[in-house]
Amino acid sequence: MENFWALPINQVFKKLGTSPKGLSTHQAQERLQNFGHNEIAKKEERPGWQIFFSQFKNSLVLVLIFAALISYFLGQHLEAGVIWVIVFLNSFLGFIQEFKAEKVIQQLKKYLTLKVRVLRNGEIVEIDVSQIVPGDLVLLKIGDLVPADIRLTKVNELAINESLLTGESLPVEKTATKISSEKFLPQDLKNIAFAGTAVCGGEGQGIVIATGENTYFGKTAAYLKQTIPESDFQKSLKKFSNFLLKVILAMTSFIFAANFFLGKDIFESFLFALALAVGITPEVLPVVMTITLSSGALKMSKKKVVCKRLASVENLGNMDTLCCDKTGTLTEGKMILVDSVNPDGSKNENLIIFGLLCNSIKEGKLILTENPIDRAIWMSKESQKFIPQLKDYQLIDENPFGFERRRVSVVVQKEEKKIFLAKGAPESILSVCKPVSSEIIQKITNFQENGYTVIDLAQKDFFKNKTLPTDEKDLTLLGFLLFQDPPKKTVKESLKMFQKLKVNIKILSGDNPITTRKICQDVGLKISQEKIILGEQLEKMNEDDFKLTCQKCNVFARVTPEQKMKIVKSLNTEGHIVGFLGDGINDAPALKAADVGISVDSAAQIAKEAADIILLQKSLRVLATGIIEGRKTFGNITKYILNTISANWGNMFTVAFSSFFMNFIPLLPSQILLNNFVTDFPMVAISTDNVDEEFIKKPKRWNLRLIARFMIFFGLISSFYDWALILPLLLIFKIPTGLFRTAWFLESALSEIVSTFAIRSKFPFYQSSPSRFLVTTSAFSLALVLLAINSKMGLAIFGFEKLPPVILILIGTILVAYFFSLEFAKRSFFRKFSI
Repeated sequence: MENFWALPINQVFKKLGTSPKGLSTHQAQERLQNFGHNEIAKKEERPGWQIFFSQFKNSLVLVLIFAALISYFLGQHLEAGVIWVIVFLNSFLGFIQEFKAEKVIQQLKKYLTLKVRVLRNGEIVEIDVSQIVPGDLVLLKIGDLVPADIRLTKVNELAINESLLTGESLPVEKTATKISSEKFLPQDLKNIAFAGTAVCGGEGQGIVIATGENTYFGKTAAYLKQTIPESDFQKSLKKFSNFLLKVILAMTSFIFAANFFLGKDIFESFLFALALAVGITPEVLPVVMTITLSSGALKMSKKKVVCKRLASVENLGNMDTLCCDKTGTLTEGKMILVDSVNPDGSKNENLIIFGLLCNSIKEGKLILTENPIDRAIWMSKESQKFIPQLKDYQLIDENPFGFERRRVSVVVQKEEKKIFLAKGAPESILSVCKPVSSEIIQKITNFQENGYTVIDLAQKDFFKNKTLPTDEKDLTLLGFLLFQDPPKKTVKESLKMFQKLKVNIKILSGDNPITTRKICQDVGLKISQEKIILGEQLEKMNEDDFKLTCQKCNVFARVTPEQKMKIVKSLNTEGHIVGFLGDGINDAPALKAADVGISVDSAAQIAKEAADIILLQKSLRVLATGIIEGRKTFGNITKYILNTISANWGNMFTVAFSSFFMNFIPLLPSQILLNNFVTDFPMVAISTDNVDEEFIKKPKRWNLRLIARFMIFFGLISSFYDWALILPLLLIFKIPTGLFRTAWFLESALSEIVSTFAIRSKFPFYQSSPSRFLVTTSAFSLALVLLAINSKMGLAIFGFEKLPPVILILIGTILVAYFFSLEFAKRSFFRKFSI
């Protein structure tokens, strides 16, 4: 944006080729062709079918499709059907989430579907907001939504609510005079009305300087249209899928080649290798993830944390940095009356009635306005004893509050006495008062530096019959009303919770540094290096200094929406999982750029559309409970990954290499698939499992190197106990093929169930209890295994044979030894590698 705010009005007219009569119809049409319509350009929308099929561009999904095809051709139609259902459900959920994301830009466009009054050919006309062009002269009144970026030329007590852009709730008084500033911060440009803000007082007129996507508001929309990088969760899952695919391809290729060169039947070797590929594939991973994430989301919703996208549950749990504004997060987000004091600083509650009288009064009743200061006085506990006294006063005359004057004046009468009262900003009231001492001025400054909003009160006895405005002079200063947006009562406790959870909080405020510092001090938020970084300082930094500052500093003031987004992205590129809490239009870009965007139910609709998570109550304490649930969710997904990959790897490793020296295939393909199927029930139930308190103490990250180490370490232990069974079966008992396969199937399936209870926690089994559902499903899987090897159907379909008691005792002994070996091994592993 050009610095139109720094130019005199006549130069603005000249530069934009317009006049006080506005544009001609011909000029407007030409400019409409040159600049385009005043609207946010449509994002190219992909058709629904394209979004749906894009969900299949995922390594894990391709592995599952491959596994389903293999299962089908091996005659395992039920297994194939289950995998297909899993793939479809997973893709459908992804489609729904992505389809909903398309609404964000459409929501932004709704803000510009309005009518507006402009001067064309010297006459006032009403046109569609999309027809506005640079150079148009726009008229603004109370209730209007500003349709474009406008350099104001005339104002009459014009006040604009810019809270959705700046985050600050107090209306901003506007001026038409030029501003000598090279900075481009919305809150500093008092002679610019920004698109999307609302006129809440007075009226004004101005020249359009930017339309559509060239407006400050439009640039916010442009940020939302940018492609957002994958979150840490998505990237980690993708890496894991690729890793798994490589392992499966390498292993199956090797097994097939080895069996072929050993002279075994080529077709049988091929089927065996493919069955191994299916056996090592964690085909219920999408189901486990969906169930676990959904379960976490349901628990969060009961704690006032609503998840719009399932993946955000895990991202929230893994978050290590939270960026947020102070207003409404650290503070209550509303003004309250804190104190009433005399000029010398002594307390004087009687001043409150004068504050009440300097309001809209009709027939002895106070008319409550939306002015936050007046509401704060009216709602204060101290004012309640004065409110009944208002009926004793009669309003004689008033000069309403104006943002140019910054004060309100009234003449009231009680009995026979008339009193002139004024209330307003210190500099405004002092300008019409009798001279005051420098000590009083310093006292006002001290109040302001301590974070208070100061309102001065003044009066004089009214004797002369003059018009009220001419009597706004020679007033006597009565004292001050002190207001504050107070810290939330629970915020100190909440900050301690975040500290305990190892989540760093960074304050990104649009407010001034003095107020920001005071609030941080009041709530006990330590300011890094005792330094607050301003938006204008960030603007001057090179990329390296910017990154370093974002890392080291935790409080930023007077930052723009673009800077908020840049801070979030910078932290993300440095390896942090970043959450952003915001509720205004100005927060939308940062919300979308964050790993997890968090908004509140009362937020601007655009902010809610851009967010991943909605808080039903804007509270850090509520958010902290959501983080805990997110970590529990991540913990249970991690349990599934570690348990199933190590068990599958161990079993498949044993089966694969035992086939080199056996003259028969150790397990039939159908038996491998059955093993995989019946042991998946406890894995699905892992989503309900209890999570150790220690696990949720700090954020966790996916670690493929750790997963690989875990897979090899515990896979080899599993394989060791497999061989503890194989060698006696072949060398001592010398049992036939059918019994061998049955014994190994039983040991393989039960060892995976047993390992679930050992590996699910880093602590000894007696110190960490599993959930009831996990125990129940494990018992169900055990029953299915026993039914399969003992029922006529199992004997007929899968080729099982009844095992003699001595083999059952051997298997039982091995399972007990395996369980306690895992208990011992995990202590050693987790002592060396943390997870």
